[in-house]
Amino acid sequence: MVGRTLWSGRFDGDVDSSTLEFTSSLDVDAALSFYDVMGSLAHVKMLKECKIIPDEDADVIINGLKKIRSEIESGEFKIDRSLEDIHTNIEFRLTDIVGHIGGKLHTARSRNDQVVTDFKMYLRDVVLNIVSLIDELINALIEIAKKEDLIIPGFTHTQHAQPVTIAQHALAHIFKLERDASRFLEAFDRMNYCPLGSAALAGTTYPIDRIMVAEALGFKAPTQNSMDSVSDRDFATELAFCSSLTAIHLSSMAEELINWSSQEFNFIEMDDAYTTGSSIMPQKKNPDIAELIRGKTGSIIGNLVTMLVMIKGLPLSYNRDLQEDKAPVMLSLESLHKCLVMMSKIVSTLRFNENVIASKVALGFINATDLADYLAIRGLTFREAHGVVGTIVRYCIEGKKNLEDLSLGEFKEFSELFEDDVYDYISMKSCVERRNSFGGTSTQSTSVQLDHAIQNYARRKDIIKKESNFINACWSKLIS
Repeated sequence: MVGRTLWSGRFDGDVDSSTLEFTSSLDVDAALSFYDVMGSLAHVKMLKECKIIPDEDADVIINGLKKIRSEIESGEFKIDRSLEDIHTNIEFRLTDIVGHIGGKLHTARSRNDQVVTDFKMYLRDVVLNIVSLIDELINALIEIAKKEDLIIPGFTHTQHAQPVTIAQHALAHIFKLERDASRFLEAFDRMNYCPLGSAALAGTTYPIDRIMVAEALGFKAPTQNSMDSVSDRDFATELAFCSSLTAIHLSSMAEELINWSSQEFNFIEMDDAYTTGSSIMPQKKNPDIAELIRGKTGSIIGNLVTMLVMIKGLPLSYNRDLQEDKAPVMLSLESLHKCLVMMSKIVSTLRFNENVIASKVALGFINATDLADYLAIRGLTFREAHGVVGTIVRYCIEGKKNLEDLSLGEFKEFSELFEDDVYDYISMKSCVERRNSFGGTSTQSTSVQLDHAIQNYARRKDIIKKESNFINACWSKLIS
């Protein structure tokens, strides 16, 4: 079977069905159907305003496009699999509805600028949704960060290091996610320029108004250079990177949750709704959701590599390789969407085994640095104090004691600078509260961090609401 094409005039023979099947992008770009119609509505209204096509023809096309939009929203729109993409499907459906006048829609535009405009509009909506989901996870972590009095071991090199609060730990993840949300919003701003009107690569001879089209579609402005406009996929590659880094942060969080839920740690228990069992071992409660989040990160990173390799050797301007830009970015964003939803559910339902955590805090000499600080402020250099405390730790290990278990007499065997106040100084609560430097783990410091996180969360919600409302207002005006 030979499908219909928009470019058959140049050819004497029919295109083989295998060629059409190989070049088809319908499995991916069907998701752009709504945006293709909206872009076409803006384009034809501009053609009418600029007197490039007659008013009556433009009105017929506009009504036809509105009918197609209704069919898409109701699910009645039928996709012809013999056509190469969704854009061809919509143009042929328009011609079916309004007749040959529908062919005037493509005046002063090319498939090259049409497709990249559709893709940008699609990605704008997806990005705003992704940022909302990142903020849902941030909000779940904010609730954990409000447990400011829970002290846990802080780790470096996967070894007990110093005491920190669960608030400080949760906030560390929050600030990573805040950067992720900011990167997505910055990418949104950078891609929010309209390529439509660039035509194939060199612009058009028709007296079009690109500013009118850009404003109608909710873009900041038209893109600056027609050749760059049709060949640029920086925005898609950047979103693939943003997705990868966010997924890496989720994977890191998943790794911690997996470890913390193990019997060796037993810091937390995940809700039954977000764990699974074993087909053979009835006692098992497996953190499969967290493990899958960790696993899906690999394919998201792979999609970034796909984008980078695809564009690395392309000459200006448009090349058909760029048809392959959509799947990796869409798949990454779809997978990230699912991971964010599930991670938010896991985090918001966590239960902390506070007694277990308290018993683990007492292990590992995580107040040793504070003991060295105690000596340093009493006259030893920190390097001297470090050596003394290292010797004390070795003594405690041999005697199976913690630092706070030593008598004052034992302390004085190592240095006469020790006094009774050493016990208050090395209590876990005191160790935490003295770390009052900006960004530190004290209650006062984490309260500042928490306020910052809450304010940023509210600010991003306002940005998303504003951008979404603006885009929706543009759609409403276009179809009115």
